[in-house]
Amino acid sequence: MCELLGMSANVPTDIRFSFAGLARRGGETGPHQDGWGISFYEGRGSRSFHDPEPSARSEIARLLRQYPIKSRIVIAHVRRANRGRVTLENTHPFSRELWGRTFTFAHNGQLKGVKRLTLGRFKPVGTTDSEHAFCWMLGRLEERWGSLPKPTRLDGAVRELCAELHGLGVFNMLLSDSRTLYAHCGKRLCTLTRRAPFGTATLIDEDWRVDFAQETTPDDIVTVVATRPLTRDESWTDLAPGEVLAFRLGVPDGDEAGAGIGG
Repeated sequence: MCELLGMSANVPTDIRFSFAGLARRGGETGPHQDGWGISFYEGRGSRSFHDPEPSARSEIARLLRQYPIKSRIVIAHVRRANRGRVTLENTHPFSRELWGRTFTFAHNGQLKGVKRLTLGRFKPVGTTDSEHAFCWMLGRLEERWGSLPKPTRLDGAVRELCAELHGLGVFNMLLSDSRTLYAHCGKRLCTLTRRAPFGTATLIDEDWRVDFAQETTPDDIVTVVATRPLTRDESWTDLAPGEVLAFRLGVPDGDEAGAGIGG
């Protein structure tokens, strides 16, 4: 199964710490060597990087570990292929424009029969069941609204669509429209929120320790979502299968927060 990484923060935040741990799982400490990708939101825009090479050995991944791109919402994925060849077009996250917003999506798991779901104008570029599911979700959302709905209304629709896809198999998913980070647990997904008082964190997959008390302000809030815990000395919370969380500014379900820290 692939691995996911997401981040929601209340100020633009550097995710190099968490990404370093995830990248090692792409062919070094884990078997996810069939490509990787990461998307950073900057306001309504986003920048994405993809590589069909293992992230543990990718020169692009090495560059991103050294270059602090700060963002309020990040979605990343390391792939272990089970449907679709190892190609650039099959690497997650996938992105499409809807209602003048860039939607970004990453998934792990298998969805039996998902390609029998009828698509609208959104079509896959690659051959994964994940991209087909993403295109189907966007088509259903576009059928419901002609323009961007309020975040709370979109929350409900995303939950309904996730429930349908959850019935087809394992649907661990991250999705964003630049305002909200949605996380759906199909089988395994966990979260961690860092806020004052801050402590230290040590990666599981790499010899890197950060004292976040030296990197933050008292108002900082950052939530990290991952398939498996990335640090050995913090308390991660498992999501229940079928659970959907909507994070805005680092906290779930529309609660507001103040000002980011290293993810």
